[in-house]
Formats: sequence, structure tokens, C-alpha cells
Amino acid sequence: MDMLIILTYTSICIAIFKLFKIPLNKWTVPTAVLGGIAILSTIMIAMNFNHPYAKFSKEYFVSVPIIPEISGTVDEVFVRPNTPVKKGEILYTIKSDKQMSALRRAEAALEEAKTHAYQNEEALLAAKSIADKAEAAVAKAEANRDRTFTTFQRYKDAHTNGGDNSPFTDQDVDRQRELYAAAQAQLDAAVAAFTAAKADERRILLSTTSMINGENTRVAQLLETKHQAQLDFENTIIRAPSDGVATQVALAPGFRVVTLPLRPSMVFVPTSNKRQIAGMFWQNSLQRMKPGLNAEVILDSAPGKVLTGKLVQVLPAMREGEVQANGTLMSARSLAQHGFAIGIIELDRDLNQYSLPLGVQGQAVVINEDNDILHTSIVRRILFRMMAWLKYVWPIK
Repeated sequence: MDMLIILTYTSICIAIFKLFKIPLNKWTVPTAVLGGIAILSTIMIAMNFNHPYAKFSKEYFVSVPIIPEISGTVDEVFVRPNTPVKKGEILYTIKSDKQMSALRRAEAALEEAKTHAYQNEEALLAAKSIADKAEAAVAKAEANRDRTFTTFQRYKDAHTNGGDNSPFTDQDVDRQRELYAAAQAQLDAAVAAFTAAKADERRILLSTTSMINGENTRVAQLLETKHQAQLDFENTIIRAPSDGVATQVALAPGFRVVTLPLRPSMVFVPTSNKRQIAGMFWQNSLQRMKPGLNAEVILDSAPGKVLTGKLVQVLPAMREGEVQANGTLMSARSLAQHGFAIGIIELDRDLNQYSLPLGVQGQAVVINEDNDILHTSIVRRILFRMMAWLKYVWPIK
């Protein structure tokens, strides 16, 4: 751009000398040279300061690495390279025999657990019934024991107090004693049966009432297992994450795809985002670069076209000053590396109408009208358009 200014001034001087037939002598030539130096230096300094210029600008875009959730062998590839697809359309599928088998096993185990839980409920009702019967048997045996004990005690007291005149013989007393002992044994057996029935009831009750969020714990575990198996089966179908294109597709049936993030199976480029240009600006331009300022961009791939836009932001960090905690000392050489600020320009016009691929390059300027006393923005715009025209011949920087 500086060379364009010098050549333009030189052309004007030659035209003036020829047109007005000014002689070339020791006064006119130095005046033209020194005057040109003063004028051009003033214009260039004011222009470069007020209207930052990015010698290197490039459209940046985000690509999405397609990494499957499960590993497997590619069954079929549906997407065609560089063909637009909608969000949710199938890109490719993975053989799903293994996942289908796991899903069926999970479903079978879940149904078995539900049946077992239902059986536990029925068993609990039966155990409660048995426990109630055992409790009734205990009450009956206890009443029988008390009755036989009372009878035995009556026989015993009558035999002891009556002596030889007693209406009960020793045999009668022994018989009542045996009846009482048998009733006591029946009571002990009934109590043992009741205790066992209550223990069985508690065991079944614990198994039946083991719940989480209103669901049997075993059933809940198998529900999650089935859900995971269902997800694995669904993940055998790889879909587009958004509207966009899959570029440079090398995937084919039989390829082995894995879940490693460092080995994507496909690169997907979303097209839903607005295309933006990133420009590399000198740091002395930062005070004149405010978000919202007008900007212009020319592209090597679109000669003669000047695209207008807005400066949306200046990235808040520069790579040249980055330090990470990685066990390596900072090199003094890195301090000598000059850092450039990156400005993001959003274009007013859609680049898709030019059928340009993503990542095109060119140059950019930011127009700052504040304190531009000399109105050098006009010069900047004229020179910028001249650069755009020269791109028909050569994409100069």
C-alpha cells in the first residue's frame, strides 16, 4: 500500500511537470521530492494510525470432529463429500449386532426382575398369611397350655390335700402332668413356627420394599442397564450435529472407528454460523480499534470486490504471550517474538453468493473517523480499492 501511494504521487508529479511544462532543474526537482516526502509521510502516518490495516486477513471457521460414542465397524456411509446436510441426517452407521444383543439381554433381565418383584409381592402376602396363622396357632396353643396346667394343678392339689380319700389317683395326676407337658411342647413348637414365619415375612418384606424413586432397586438397576444398552444401539447411527457439510470424506464400509478424541472418523463443517474474517493488526493500532467501527475487506479470491462489515471484537489474548504450567521454563527467545492483535470482522454481505470456500484470505482495514482531521479515510479507501483492482493481476499484500 505504501508503494501505491508513492507511485500515485510520482504519477501526479510527472503529469504536472508535463502538463505545465515545468523545467527540471535544481529547484523544481528537489521541491517535488521533498514536498512529496513531507506530504506523503504526513498522510501515511495519519492514515496508518487512524485506520489500522491488516496485511494478513483470513476467514476462520470451526470444524467439528465426528467421534462416535461407541467403537465398531462401519456398516454404511450415507453422506457424500461436500454435500449440504441438515441437522439430524444420518452420516454413517456402525454394525449393531453386538449392541442389539446387549439390548435384548437387558430387556430380558429387566422383565425377569419385574416378574421376580411381582412374585415377591405375592410371596409377601402368603408369608403374612402364614405368620397370621402361626400367631393364631400360638394363641390357641397358649390357651390349651393354660387349660391343661389349670387342670393338672387342680388334680395335683386335690390329690395332695385329700390323701387316701382323694378322688384322683397318682395315675390321674401323672396323666394330667403329661397332658400339660404335651400342651407346653405344642406351644413351644407354635412359637418357633411363628418366629420362623415372621422372619420369612421380614426377609421378603425387605426384598420387596427395597425401593429407589418408587422403583424396586433391582428393577431400577436393570432399567439403567437397558437405557445404556438402548443408547449404545442408537449411537450406532451417527447423525449430523448441525446444518453443514462433511468434507474430505475418506470413510468407507469396513473401517474401524473408535471413541478416541485424537482419531475422528470424519470432519464436519457447520454452515449455520455467519462467516467472519480475522485480521492481524499491529499492536500500535489497538487504541484506534473499537468494536462497532466500520471495516472493509478485500479477498484474493474476489478481485475488484470491496466487502463492508463491522469490527465485532478484538481478541482479548495473544498467543505469543501464552504460558502454561507444563514443567518447562519460559524461553527468552519467546520474548523476542512480536505479537499481533487479532480483530474479528463480521461482513455485511453473505460470502456464499460468491461460491467461495471457507478459509479465504485477503486484507482488511478498520475505518476510525474520530479525530481524522486530514480525512485520510478517503485516501485509505481509494488505496484499498486500488489493491482490490490489482488482484486481477496479482494478489499483492
